[in-house]
Amino acid sequence: MTGDVIMTTHICPDAPVTPRLPVPFMGSPVEMETLNTHEVDPEMDAVLSIDTTKGNRVINTKEFAIFPTVKEGYILKVSDDLLRIMEITTGRMPAVLPITTQDITPYENGLFHLNSILQPSVATLSPVVGVAITTESTVPGCATGASHEVDVDLVVRFVLEVAKSFGRGQCHFYDEEEFEKLIDLYGSMRHLQSLGVGR
Repeated sequence: MTGDVIMTTHICPDAPVTPRLPVPFMGSPVEMETLNTHEVDPEMDAVLSIDTTKGNRVINTKEFAIFPTVKEGYILKVSDDLLRIMEITTGRMPAVLPITTQDITPYENGLFHLNSILQPSVATLSPVVGVAITTESTVPGCATGASHEVDVDLVVRFVLEVAKSFGRGQCHFYDEEEFEKLIDLYGSMRHLQSLGVGR
């Protein structure tokens, strides 16, 4: 494989659980800004952010799904290369999770977020894609016995194939020319990576 792969994570044996519909929400005792400082390396040319995303009613597919690419406050089209790799590693049609503007803003602003999977996008200028382990039904992330090794294995194989293809220059998270055209037409959206204008 060409290039380096940087893997970061955190482990919390006592994550706080807060009431939320449709299921309780599992949080972190550490501020998201602190986590991003340790988990997002400035040398990363692209980021795959992996998390379980089961406590919702916006996806009803078991195994995993990806989010559209997020870069500098813009929600971009879903990467065709990532969809292709998903099809190869799963043998199924790819699944894509819907996304909102709130999801790509900092956690600390008090807005609704589906979960924290896209929080690395507020701490980097590189493209970020969420890789969500999903279920058909609504499952609380704080429940024991809710993670299945078959789904985790699929995600690991997908991520490894993406890393190999990305290193060879055969996988692109976004269209660079189209992104530049977006900037030319509409300007920067990097204010969405902050806590807000005037704060």
